[in-house]
Amino acid sequence: MYFIKPQVFLSLWLEYFETMKISYNWLKQFIKTDWDAEKTGELLTDLGLEIEGIDTYESVKGGLNGIVIGEVLTCKQHPNADRLKVTTVNIGEAEPVQIVCGAPNVAAGQKVPVATIGTTLYTAEGEAWKIKKGKIRGEESHGMICAEDELGLGESHDGIMILDADLKVGTPASEVFKIENDAIFEIGLTPNRADAMSHYGVARDLKAGLLQKDVQLELITPSVSSFHVDARSLKIDVDVKDKEKAPRYCGVTISGIKVEPSPDWIQHRLKSIGLSPINNVVDITNYVLHELGQPLHAFDANKISGNKIEVKTCATGTKFTTLDEVERELHEDDLMICDAEKPLCIAGVFGGVNSGVTEGTTSIFLESAYFNPVSIRKTAKRHGLNTDASFRFERGIDPNITEYALKRAALLITEIAGGEISSDISDTYPNKIEDFQVRLSFDNAKKLIGEEIPRETIKSILTSLEIKVNNVTETGLGLTVPAYRNDVQREADIIEEILRVYGYNNVGTTEKLNASISNSTRFEDYKLQNIIGNQLASQGFYEIMTNSLTTAKYTELSDQLHTDNNVQMLNPLSTDLGVMRQSLLFSGLEAVAYNINRKRSDLKLFEFGKTYHHYSDNREEYKHLSLFVTGNKSEERWNTSVTASDFFYLKGTVEAILQRLGLNRLKSGPIKTDVLSEGVSLSVGKKKIVSFGLVKKSILKHFGISQPVLYADFNWDNVLELVQHNAIKFKSIPKFPEVRRDFALLIDKNVTFEDIYTVAQQTEKQLLKNVNLFDVYEGKNLPSGKKSYAVSFTLQDEHKTLNDKQIDKIMSKLQSNFESKLGAELR
Repeated sequence: MYFIKPQVFLSLWLEYFETMKISYNWLKQFIKTDWDAEKTGELLTDLGLEIEGIDTYESVKGGLNGIVIGEVLTCKQHPNADRLKVTTVNIGEAEPVQIVCGAPNVAAGQKVPVATIGTTLYTAEGEAWKIKKGKIRGEESHGMICAEDELGLGESHDGIMILDADLKVGTPASEVFKIENDAIFEIGLTPNRADAMSHYGVARDLKAGLLQKDVQLELITPSVSSFHVDARSLKIDVDVKDKEKAPRYCGVTISGIKVEPSPDWIQHRLKSIGLSPINNVVDITNYVLHELGQPLHAFDANKISGNKIEVKTCATGTKFTTLDEVERELHEDDLMICDAEKPLCIAGVFGGVNSGVTEGTTSIFLESAYFNPVSIRKTAKRHGLNTDASFRFERGIDPNITEYALKRAALLITEIAGGEISSDISDTYPNKIEDFQVRLSFDNAKKLIGEEIPRETIKSILTSLEIKVNNVTETGLGLTVPAYRNDVQREADIIEEILRVYGYNNVGTTEKLNASISNSTRFEDYKLQNIIGNQLASQGFYEIMTNSLTTAKYTELSDQLHTDNNVQMLNPLSTDLGVMRQSLLFSGLEAVAYNINRKRSDLKLFEFGKTYHHYSDNREEYKHLSLFVTGNKSEERWNTSVTASDFFYLKGTVEAILQRLGLNRLKSGPIKTDVLSEGVSLSVGKKKIVSFGLVKKSILKHFGISQPVLYADFNWDNVLELVQHNAIKFKSIPKFPEVRRDFALLIDKNVTFEDIYTVAQQTEKQLLKNVNLFDVYEGKNLPSGKKSYAVSFTLQDEHKTLNDKQIDKIMSKLQSNFESKLGAELR
């Protein structure tokens, strides 16, 4: 739950918006800045790469603070425990310390890591525990001699770590073991910035930003000049049959590798950004992905039938088991990587369970490609998959970096996993994706930015962003934009790039701001929405905003909703978000369930939202106001007892809204629907204004809700139509007194107060000001099928005082009509 205002909270849903993690140390491999992480983060935010937070990464949690190198001077058997030893350890202080140790391998003369008093250690689950002075079986212990798993340096707990005998006593362990400390930027990345989905891409922006701060640094690109083919002993033919879905496809084979855990430096890089190391080959493909932004995939070459790769689609219904061991049915539009016999991988999305790299793999086929973004997006959504690779492919990567990234990964694999490059690079790229040509007008840049930026500065900014200046005239620039910047294809995009690097804060404002005061008498519905929203908030209600996207299954819960009326999403985020809602009820109940599951069972919620409906010839959307009430009316307090919310509490809230809207004379009637077990509908003429009541238990059960929930649904479009025609009339307060008379009416049980109210209004339209039901009795001393209503009638003449004769005449007429029209008897 996210609290937005003191009186308002939002039940928020996941948006298609990614947070990307960037390692500060990794970033500095590309650009050698001496700016600290915080200052660098501020600059990246100014450049449009918003830093949502900076986390700290430690390869060893706690950084080994408080751990020192000690020497075991003596080691004796514990007098009161067979499995414990009492040691004296020199830790570099004035006197040795006594430590009780349970490790079987502890002995005098060893150099060991010692956690001193006050040191905080961490379990594998990250829970902290502090070393304290204590007694173990009667013997004092002033620290702990550590095993490698207790320090976070490994997984072994067979005994204490025995260190190099040459180490100096008292040396901090952090100086002995290589500890990686890093700052991790969490960047809120917008979908258009596919070029910044890597450390190299962020470094490219950082270089441009630093240049505007008069810090000129070179962008360091990993060299692949040493790439060469060692032997052409393992050739795998590549046939790209669907070149529209796979505009570029590269591959190379590497043989003689040994699959094992990656070296520490790669593991630390991946762990720092939240990835779990798997093995050296897979880790390198992930490393290059986050380094350069190019997804890669490694196939076990011995599992490729016929030594052939085919890039094509398969027939709808083809079975394929992915790496997560889920069998999926393919669609005829899914692009697949196949061998001569079978599919191996969903291209750009997810690998297959039978073709991946394992510990027994000795040869691989390494893939680097550019796939059609639309094709990848549809396939990923169709199968409910969202991977690092698909996330990048569907936004559009750099089509001209595929071969470079392939060489970079191949060199790392041969360096770390051994082996040799066993084939030439296969590069299928029949139609090169060209760079964009854009013309920039200096005048248009000035108009959009609001001030003139020096032309040399403009050229410097564009060049630093790898946008090539082809020609310069008095009026503007001819530019070539790299293909990887698919979000920069118009002049306005160029101006935006100039402005974000130049700095929004560097654009000055004029000393005088001109403004005009508007005076509109036009009806504005948002103002009415704010009035009612504030009224509900003052009554203890919280505003929620639920997702307009929902599951089609909810349509089946109500006969009033029809599957044919669902507005279907072409590319749904998931199967549970495949249609647009026809009712606010179900998304609201999800919010109710969410809060109840988090121990917030007393709820009063409201939402202004829209519903969406598809008809044969068009689509419609309607505005609604929904209320949800469950649990107690108010919090438990020492001086008041709690009472449960009930139908009449919701009814009072609905009536207060209608009164504030100026809608007083509404026709009411009982309703029972497939979602409400009992309720009331209020309308004006044929326009339904609101229906409210108790949600059926069968509906609540679907959401796991066991307590009663009351629901009201206002047709806000009808409300707005009626309210905007309301005229405000002013009149003086009546000077003459009101008169009250009461009737106790014996009526049939099927007669409602609404019936009595209607007859009374029809009987006396001028002087009858109010009709109120103040008592109901059913039980003893009444005939079967009867009930007693005690009703008060308020009469008033605004121009004179009523006399008894006038009053009696009206009451007599009311009695006569109640008897004739409702079968009532006066008690």
